[in-house]
Amino acid sequence: MKLLLTSAGVNNKSIRDALVDMLDKPIADSNALCIPTAMYGHPWVGPGVNTWQFISGKSENPMVDLGWKSVGVLELTALPSISKNRWVPLVQEIDVLLVAGGDALFLNHWMRQSGLADLLPSLQAVYVGMSAGSMVMAPHIGEYFVGWVPPGGGDATLGLVDFAIFPHLDHEKLPENTMAAAERWAAGIQGPTYAIDDQTAIKVIDGTVEVVSEGHWRHFTL
Repeated sequence: MKLLLTSAGVNNKSIRDALVDMLDKPIADSNALCIPTAMYGHPWVGPGVNTWQFISGKSENPMVDLGWKSVGVLELTALPSISKNRWVPLVQEIDVLLVAGGDALFLNHWMRQSGLADLLPSLQAVYVGMSAGSMVMAPHIGEYFVGWVPPGGGDATLGLVDFAIFPHLDHEKLPENTMAAAERWAAGIQGPTYAIDDQTAIKVIDGTVEVVSEGHWRHFTL
């Protein structure tokens, strides 16, 4: 399983180079599916114009507009209402999944409801997450990031990696996302954590973790 977990997309050459290395072929020869679902669960980003901007490649966060051979849309909330034969073969053959930010718990809920969560560990595709799209891979996101509340409550997510992520560290538009806040958040997580800024990504290949950064980040251990 190949994961590229970003805070704000493929924002610099180092992250882009990591993506190309994971794809093992040029972006121009790779087919992508974008997943906007997390955006609908967050009051700041969806639904509406921001969701359209992500899908159309017109957002401020480079994901869909990197020069893919093709880009399709996979909307997780629609999948439970159609046959798996309609979408599972597509996901199994795709080169990359581009997963938008928004609300991590909303995304977790629909990944599970749609059946995509069960498929992810066996896929050959590179998974590129942005913000909540990255956070959802953790066992938990922490109370700090709970917005949309799932039916059963709690802050549990997919647990496909053994660490949690605090994105948008020291972002100018998110003055509350300080290193001090990240330290308090990390203290409440039962496991290793990373605080990353928008110029940083975490590359995971078959469980091996590497930080790719042109910015700043911190790894918190127990």
